[in-house]
Parts: sequence; structure tokens; C-alpha cells
Amino acid sequence: MDGSKTDAARSGAMQADTNPSEKGGPGRAASSPTALLFAARALRDFGDGFAAVLLPVYLLALGCDAFQVGVLATVSLFGSALLTLVVGMLGSRFDHRPLLLGAACLAIATGVAFAVVHDFALLLVVAFAGTINPSGGSASVFTPLEHAVLAREAQAADRTRTFARYSLAGALAGAVGSLAAAAPDLLTALGVERLAALKAMFVFYAALALVGGAIYARLPRRPPPAATGPAVGLGPSRGIVLKLAALFSLDSFGGGFVVQSLLALWLFERFELSLSAAAGFFFWSGVLAAFSFPVAAWIARRIGLINTMVYTHIPANLALMAAPFVADLWLVLALLLFRAALSQMDVPTRSSYVMAVVTEAERAAAASVTAVPRSLATAASPALAGALFEAGHVALPFVLGGGLKLAYDLLLLAQFRHHKPPEERG
Repeated sequence: MDGSKTDAARSGAMQADTNPSEKGGPGRAASSPTALLFAARALRDFGDGFAAVLLPVYLLALGCDAFQVGVLATVSLFGSALLTLVVGMLGSRFDHRPLLLGAACLAIATGVAFAVVHDFALLLVVAFAGTINPSGGSASVFTPLEHAVLAREAQAADRTRTFARYSLAGALAGAVGSLAAAAPDLLTALGVERLAALKAMFVFYAALALVGGAIYARLPRRPPPAATGPAVGLGPSRGIVLKLAALFSLDSFGGGFVVQSLLALWLFERFELSLSAAAGFFFWSGVLAAFSFPVAAWIARRIGLINTMVYTHIPANLALMAAPFVADLWLVLALLLFRAALSQMDVPTRSSYVMAVVTEAERAAAASVTAVPRSLATAASPALAGALFEAGHVALPFVLGGGLKLAYDLLLLAQFRHHKPPEERG
């Protein structure tokens, strides 16, 4: 019997050695699906970080105005939302690895197209079909697939912490990416023509997507769980998912009035902030947001996911609404940095909550169904904000955005404070 146990133990060890991606196996830190997704997210957010800041600069250099910047942001977010919906539905039926590889190829094509296309109408097509992200956040075609893989890999007790680390990796990389938005100024100082320097950054965006694709290629092939719901991927959790999607849409519609590209445009036009100074501001904004994620996980373990989402969001929205009424640049930046330190704490907690209240087979679809209306709602506001900026009503986007987000906070608390995830049920 002892020999049999020894053989079984040796066999188990050999299997662990040959499959390092399994939990606890050797080499997990280097090649687990979780670690690979952290790396891919970091690369993607690095690219999104500088692209969101440079997008209005690039469009203005091509002769566009503030309204056209808003329109392109709207079209980009709308196209991303539709693509995310399709991918989220496919994610409940197909292996996530080839879908992520396809999304990486689309990101490569997007970067190359932005570097070579000059016509605004064609840029609208590229923005609609591609992956350019004017919000500088996590809304993208990659999101539902990565969330489903992360939720599958994490234990329930570690799920929020895993999403917090995932968000931390992306936000830190995004902050450094925002700092990299100053690169065109450096290239111009070295004698490179301004427009060529901006185009080079979009080529760099494509190169980052290529490396991200290589990372996704290392993910293990795993069939999706057997789906028990209807073809759209949602079954028993349909009601709660749709209700959450509606509330998240309200929040995102408010956030769309101050997406990162438009916030950068406002700073450029109102305070004549240089590109290098704006890059520095968005870097520190991203750093504060990044380190708020593990803090959010720590708070959530003590007061719950919903309470964390709401009570950190409210003061952030008040700061946003106050910013346009302050004349001093440093005080404005302080208010926006305060907002950055609090406003993103709902990102890992929201993702964890959605994954907790649905079945495993519904996770990719749930991530998509909650993300897509958010993206569609976000897409509706930048064009309105651009029109308000162009008409001289520069304070209205901040007031409307912050007010709608406050309404979301109160409704979320009222609707879901008693609907707890498994780890919070006593």
C-alpha cells in the first residue's frame, strides 16, 4: 500500500511538472494564466495610456476641432461596445485563447491604420472597428474574456484580491503610458517633424499589441464550461445581470462626459497645459488610481463590495463637479488627483461582484453584458461634451457627469446592498 501511495505521489508530481499552469504547480509564478493576463493587461494599458492623451493632440494636428474629437471618441467607444458584446457571447461557447489572439491582431491593425490614415471619415471607420480607447480605462474587447479566465483561476476568497492586482498591473502600466505621451515632444526636440512623431506613437501601439498577442499565445487551451443557459450565454443570473448592466450604464454615461481624451483637451485649452505637463499629470493620476485597487480589496473585505463601490465613489464625483469652477490650475489638478485616488476603487470590486453572483458558465457573457451597455453609454456622451466645449459651456460636462454618477451610487446602494456575494454571507 505504501508503495502504491509513493507511486501515486510520484505520478502526481510528474503531472504537476509537465503542467505548470495548474494552481500550485512549479513555474506557476512565471507562466500561470493569471500571470500571463497580468502581463498582457499591463502592455495593453500602457498603449492605451499614451493613446488616450495623444488622440486629441493628433486629431488637432490633422486639423480637427473639439467637436470632431468628441465624435471620434463616441464612435470608438460605440464600436468597441458592439465588438465586446459579440466576443462576450462567443466566450461562453468557445475557448478564450483564440478570441484573445484575434483581439490582439485587431489592436495591431488599429495602431498601423491610425499611423497611416489622414482623412477624418476613414479615421472614424478605424475607430469604430478597432481598439483605440479614448477613455484610458479597462473597457475593451479584451475585458470579458480576461475576466472569465481570472474568475476561473481564482478561489472565491481570493477573487477580489486577484481582480485588484489585475487592475493594479493595468493602471500602473497605464500611468507610465500617460507619461510616455511626452515622447513626441522629445522627438520634436531632436528634430523629428511633429506629425511624424505622433504617428510613431501609434506604430508603437501596434508593436505593443504584437507582444500582447505573443503572451496570449502562451495561454493553455481549455474548452469553456458546459453552458446550461440559452444561446446568448445567460441563464439563471439573467435578471441580476441586466439590472447591474442598467446601473453601470448610468455610471458610464456620466463618465463619458469626462473621458481622458476630453479631460486632456480641456486642460490643453483652458490652462494651455503643455503635452509634457499633461503627461506628468496623467501619470500621477494613474499611479493614484493604481494603488487604490489593493486598498479597495482591503476595504471590501471589511465593509463589503457594494459599500466599497459606493462610499469611495461619492467624494470622487463631488471633486469632479467642483473642478471646472476653480480658477487656480494647481487646485484643479489637486481636485482631479483626489478624484483619481478614489474614483477607480469600484473597478476591481465591480468586476469581482459580477463574477461572484453568476454561474461559471455565464461569466464571459455576464462580463460582456455588463461591459457593453457601459461602453455604449460612455460612447453617447463624448460627442455631447465636445459640442458643449465648442459652444463654450465648459463646466456642464463636469456637472452632468458627476451628477449622473452620484445618482448611480445611490441607486446601486439601494438595489444591491442586501444581495451579497458568497464570501460575504454569514
